[in-house]
Amino acid sequence: MNILRRRFRYSFNWMVFYIIGITVVVFLAQSWNRYITVYIAMIPSLVLRGWVWQFVSYMFAHAGFSHIFFNMLGLFIFGVQVERQIGSKEFLLYYLVTGAIAGVISFGFYYLTGVNAILLGASGALFAVELAFAVFYPDAIIYVMGIIPLRAPVMVLGYTALELVFSVTGMQQGVAHLTHLSGFAVGWLYFLLRFGINPWRAFRGR
Repeated sequence: MNILRRRFRYSFNWMVFYIIGITVVVFLAQSWNRYITVYIAMIPSLVLRGWVWQFVSYMFAHAGFSHIFFNMLGLFIFGVQVERQIGSKEFLLYYLVTGAIAGVISFGFYYLTGVNAILLGASGALFAVELAFAVFYPDAIIYVMGIIPLRAPVMVLGYTALELVFSVTGMQQGVAHLTHLSGFAVGWLYFLLRFGINPWRAFRGR
């Protein structure tokens, strides 16, 4: 069997809650000591000095209460269902791989453009989780802002289109639109390579 397709033995251990718990603890630590943010956020100049763990650790750091609250809320809403579908070990792998590669892509962009931005937050991995939810539950209805009903694939593709527009036009500066788009793209590629599933076909019910 292709090593990329080799699956873990299925288990469901509420991995989402472990991730949320670790992220909350890290956020509290950030509030206690500001240097922790420097240590775990993804900062290109520090990565070039060998702080390569930041490609993973940045996902667990957040800039403020609203940042962590909405990211963890989204992870809870979508992540639990995805974890039930693929199992806890696969979910953890998916979450870390998509988030880390999104960080690497962002670092590459920052390095080539000379930007020494600080990247932090779970949004890249969260975009990949939302993509996974839409693939597995294409007929699910999501109420955007609690009002607008959209099928999960429409919501995910709509948000991705907005991120692309914001990235090209420079709107909503200070938001890591490239990281969000990268998380979505890496998640899409993960489905193709790891699961042998074409997300587009899944969206169309094929």
